[in-house]
Formats: sequence, C-alpha cells, structure tokens
Amino acid sequence: MKTLFLLFASLTTLVAAPPAVGERAPAFTLNNLKGEPRRLADSTAQGPVVLLVLRGFPGYQCPLCNRQVTDFVKNGPAFAAAGVRVVMVYPGPKSIVEEKAREFVTGKALPDHFELLVDPDYEMTNLYQLRWNAPNETAYPSTFVIDRQGVVKFARISTSHGGRTTAAEVLSQLPR
Repeated sequence: MKTLFLLFASLTTLVAAPPAVGERAPAFTLNNLKGEPRRLADSTAQGPVVLLVLRGFPGYQCPLCNRQVTDFVKNGPAFAAAGVRVVMVYPGPKSIVEEKAREFVTGKALPDHFELLVDPDYEMTNLYQLRWNAPNETAYPSTFVIDRQGVVKFARISTSHGGRTTAAEVLSQLPR
C-alpha cells in the first residue's frame, strides 16, 4: 500500500507544474477556428512547434497578446525557413471563446504555418498548469518550443502581463 501511495504521489508531482525543458509536452487536442481538431502530436510530427499560450479574453482583447502575435506574424518567413509551425492557444470560457478568438484574429493575416486553436474552459491551460486563477485573468502568457519527439526545448512562462518572448528570442532558441 505504501508503494502505491508513493507512486500516486509521484504521478501527482509530475503534473503539478508546467512542462519544463527536457520534459515531454503533455498531449492535447483542440479545435481550430474551422472546428477541426488539431493534435499537438500531429503538429510536432511535421517539425518543431512554437506553442504560444495567449491570455484569451479577460474582459478585453489583450494588447500585449496582440503585440506579441503581430511580432511573430511579422517574422513568419523566418519561422517558415526554420521549418517551424507556430501554434497559438486562445483560452476562455466555452460560451465565448470561439467568438472572442475570431475577434482576436480579425485583421491579422496568419501565415499558412501558423494556427490559432481555441481552448474552451481552459482544458489545455489547466493541463499545462498555466491557469491564472485571479479576477480578470485567464492564463499565464507562455511560450514553448517543442521538438519532433514532443520534448520541450525552451519554455518561458510569464507570471505577469509582460515578460513575454519575442520572435527573435524564440528564433535564437531553434536548433540550427
């Protein structure tokens, strides 16, 4: 019984923190804005993935999320040249997340190798332990670089609205 308890405690510890460098990124499936399911494993099978976890809609469209995504889109050709897909996760309550995600991308021309996925009721956000559970908050803005084997090669989690990665910083972390 003691062994079973220790095993359970170890498993609990494994999921009690966001994925760190060297760890396998937890698998998830979320829908894109066309309602098509997208699995993280399918994206990493095509090559490295930059996973951007946005704040979603905490009562307004986050200007820092907009600025970060604009920077990544502007550097889209460099990500394409590196063979990298950029997967952005937009979390929020199921009742409004798709509508607000569509609003977020209005006027943004996402390159073909970029995709916005909706995270209804914070399913992926909770899985990755990124839920910012405070009034008027949603998720900690986070960036992960995940290789073809699903292993995290770079991770940055901001516990504030700022402190986000830039495209140049992420590009410098990609394997050469």
